[in-house]
Amino acid sequence: MLAFLIFAATFVVVLIIAVIYIYPKSSAKGTTVPGLSPTTTEDGNLADIRRAGSLHEFLMDLHQQFGPIASFWMGPQLVVSIASAELFKQHQNVFDRPPELFRLFEPLIGAKCIQYANGGDGRARRTAYDKSFSHEELKMYYPNLQKVTDGLVNKWSSMVKEEHIPLGQYMFAFSIKAALITLLGDCFENDKEILSFKTHYDLVWSEMEHRLADPTIPDDDSPRAKTFSESRKKVIDSVMKSVEHRKKHGSKSEEHLLIDRILDHHTDIDVGHSDCLTYLVGGFHTTGNLLTWAFYFLATHQDIQEKVFKEVIKVLGQDDTVEHHNLNDLKYLRQVIDETLRCAVVAPWAARFQDFDSELGGHKIPKNTPVIHALGVMLQDETVWPLPNKFDPDRLSTEQSKGRPSLAFSPFGFAGKRICPGYRFAYVETTMCLATLIRKFKVNLVEGQVVKPEFGLVTHPVDEIWITVSKRK
Repeated sequence: MLAFLIFAATFVVVLIIAVIYIYPKSSAKGTTVPGLSPTTTEDGNLADIRRAGSLHEFLMDLHQQFGPIASFWMGPQLVVSIASAELFKQHQNVFDRPPELFRLFEPLIGAKCIQYANGGDGRARRTAYDKSFSHEELKMYYPNLQKVTDGLVNKWSSMVKEEHIPLGQYMFAFSIKAALITLLGDCFENDKEILSFKTHYDLVWSEMEHRLADPTIPDDDSPRAKTFSESRKKVIDSVMKSVEHRKKHGSKSEEHLLIDRILDHHTDIDVGHSDCLTYLVGGFHTTGNLLTWAFYFLATHQDIQEKVFKEVIKVLGQDDTVEHHNLNDLKYLRQVIDETLRCAVVAPWAARFQDFDSELGGHKIPKNTPVIHALGVMLQDETVWPLPNKFDPDRLSTEQSKGRPSLAFSPFGFAGKRICPGYRFAYVETTMCLATLIRKFKVNLVEGQVVKPEFGLVTHPVDEIWITVSKRK
């Protein structure tokens, strides 16, 4: 889970609109940070962002022109962006996230969710919830994750030879099921319920993406509005059902899942529902894309896929499963996952702000100025990562990582102890899925595809990726 930021590229347009109308207006720059002047007073550099194609691509051009710290304008609001390990270090303790940037998703995740919680409230929630993702407590997730993975193995084993498999669809279904069962308990072990949840979530998300392109909200009586409202209710009801089931039946012996800690922390049930849904969506959306890109890179780099297969056989043999005691022995597979996060730019950026004047890189930053952490720009910096577009897991080996600033590789964020809370969980889930499937199957890309990324808060393929699998002897 990546700082709960699991949304599509078109989000940038509405994000910009939100900043224009919600943030305090700046009549003057008020900083010495180099950067673009606003094209117009009203729009700032919106046209430049649109021309670039996405905020990430705009930031790539911005930092190429102005260096590791640069400024631009979202309408009348000054925004600062940083893209170096040293500047990341200077901003490492900033906790608060600008909630206004994410108000678009309030109808789904709720106004009271942790996404919008800053200050003492936000820190208290993180302290309580993060216990569910400690090294020790992650151990209890392994059996259920393995069960979900085995179910995927059975499905792929039933495929007719050379049958085309929609990779993203399968990875999202896997991630949804894994997140539901491991984070919210056994209320969702029924495949029919999980499929229903996914169907309604897809409908909600489709309407939200439609509104990103056309912010005009349809009339309440229109078919679109009714479909959105009904599906949104189904998604929320599914989470409420799991909460009520957990409250009624309690946890099993020595089993204390995320849902238990959320319920223990809150007396306001609306907050509990919102936080459960936020973590759930953050979990499956990000991991689903990470797995999609990982299998894509393995399918297009058969030599790397074979190297992963040999390591899995060496560490696990033909029958052993990924467990807490052997996870870290799959060193090369971890490098593949990390290089996927870097090369695919799975998480292009994050953002923080401070409600007082501050200094960054020797420059004054006026209070309430959004500071973007251009994680994707840093992960593609050719001075740190030679041939940045090349998929090369060896660059993330222990030996080659020596001397590289630690924050140069920050795919899950870094600031204010607000790194993605489930990053360890994501590594466990992704490692288990990749190791199990690569040991059983050889994965190939269907010929004739042109796979292009779409950069949002989470980077996803523009179109579905199709693969074939063949059983290994």
